[in-house]
Amino acid sequence: MALTIRNIELWRKETENKPGSLAATLGTFAKGGANLQIVMAYRYPGQEQKAAIELFPVAGKKLTDAALGDGLSVSGIPTLLVEGDNRPGLGHAITQSIADAGINLAFLVTQVIGRKYSAVIGFDSADEAKEAIVLIKKASARTGK
Repeated sequence: MALTIRNIELWRKETENKPGSLAATLGTFAKGGANLQIVMAYRYPGQEQKAAIELFPVAGKKLTDAALGDGLSVSGIPTLLVEGDNRPGLGHAITQSIADAGINLAFLVTQVIGRKYSAVIGFDSADEAKEAIVLIKKASARTGK
């Protein structure tokens, strides 16, 4: 499987960091029949009482209304979803090519399950995300297809 790269919109909310906050938010989407591909939840270092929840995808009127009703909104952080076959050095090649171009990452979450690689990468601007697509494709080609 060749590497695929696409722009995505993460939906995000800030919440109290307490037991059940994430489950309540996920319950909203489960009731709506959502098939979430990305769920990120984390507390803020140094502000342990605060947390953030980020989700993808939120599509269709029913789920969009549910997200808005639960306090989520589009994060506004230009984000890429990168998926494909894993291979040794792929993560390094991607991050090094982005660094060499002078682009700073807003965030990076990667995961390998079996032989499949997945990364969610946030950028400071849409232009940087667009430039990164070209860089990621070149980096992937260098690590083999």
